Amino acid sequence: MLVIEISSDGGWPLTLTELNKYNIPAPPNGFNSEINNAVVMKFEDEQEAIDYAHDLDEFAEALTERELSKYPDIRDIIAEIIKSISDDEFVQAYIQS
Repeated sequence: MLVIEISSDGGWPLTLTELNKYNIPAPPNGFNSEINNAVVMKFEDEQEAIDYAHDLDEFAEALTERELSKYPDIRDIIAEIIKSISDDEFVQAYIQS
């Protein structure tokens, strides 16, 4: 099991409530909230995390103007989630192997 915390030191300190508000697709094992209100994602392995990041990127690219006008920050939030995955040390090691 791979657990990745969404970076809270980036531009978007996210909460589980905020993620639900934006209707951002959850990873296969969902989003969870930790005791310190950090949001974590759980994956079976690094490949599942990478696949989710790719799916999320495609979701962001497919957003309509209507959705973007309703949630103007959604692409930035998605970028933070993807960055959290790509910056994970286990994902990095997996990519380099």
